[in-house]
Amino acid sequence: MAATRACMIALVTFLVLEGVAAAAVGTAGTSELRRRQVRSLLKKLNKAPLASIESPDGDIIDCVHISKQPAFDHPLLKNHTIQMRPSCHPEGLYDDSNVSTYSMTQTWHQNGKCPANTIPIRRTKEEDILRASSVTRFGKKSPMSVPKFLSVDEHNPLDVTIGHQHAVTYTRKGFVQTNNKVGIGASFSPVSSYGGLQYEITILIWKDPKGGNWWLQVGSNILGYWPSSIFSNLQNGASNIMWGGEVYSPYAGQTSTNMGSGHFPREGFGKASYIKNIQVVDSFNKLKPPGPLGLGNKQPNCYSVQSGSTSKNWGTYMFYGGPGKNPSCP
Repeated sequence: MAATRACMIALVTFLVLEGVAAAAVGTAGTSELRRRQVRSLLKKLNKAPLASIESPDGDIIDCVHISKQPAFDHPLLKNHTIQMRPSCHPEGLYDDSNVSTYSMTQTWHQNGKCPANTIPIRRTKEEDILRASSVTRFGKKSPMSVPKFLSVDEHNPLDVTIGHQHAVTYTRKGFVQTNNKVGIGASFSPVSSYGGLQYEITILIWKDPKGGNWWLQVGSNILGYWPSSIFSNLQNGASNIMWGGEVYSPYAGQTSTNMGSGHFPREGFGKASYIKNIQVVDSFNKLKPPGPLGLGNKQPNCYSVQSGSTSKNWGTYMFYGGPGKNPSCP
């Protein structure tokens, strides 16, 4: 009997170990497949540069010939002719002085610049892709439901906000960059400090009334455009516009990632992040106040938003952000 029992224990042990070995082989196979997928995607995303610049913050900026940029991987842009400048700007752009008169540059400028006829592209790294939920999801924005916003004209205590929160990553497939000074996704320098100097940049997106392309300008730099040919409804105009902040974590549970400065809007100027002089471009290519804004926020104890439109110098504005996970936001 003892011999039979010993034999059975040995058999069970063998089966358990065999199962563990099979699981290990399966995990290794999955990991190898994922690594191959990552390497394949990196090869597609990172175009051969004419020069590369290592930024003090660890980024690598590749100077890619303007005709070889990722935009032209888009099937609708195979024979696209690059438009170097928009036909015109919107009328009525706020051009008053910023909080600080210091010019804002990007960190990689400390170590060089991209030559003419190239564009700066932040090199995508393996860890960038691995932060996505899957290799196929990298660079794609998660679908979101249409939020029920509250108007800022309504009584709206900040602890009764409703809306949405979603994750986003960006790639440049479809965006045609024309500027060789600003790298999308690269860090700016200097940056605002809590209770100290505050630095601002002006961001403008508008539809060229002649060419129909959607142009992007940061400060005085026109970065490039999204060609109208890659859109359907946006060929005519936008029906909804959103401003604010987003954070993302691939892990379950509430993230401790800061939004904005990591401080709540109630702390105000110099401490909380803000967007001011919010405007929209109308059908006559003129900038104007957006009218009543809606506030969207799903987790007010984690991140919050506060809006206003009574300031002469700030126009329509909003403070936003928060620390994420905290004692009131488990």
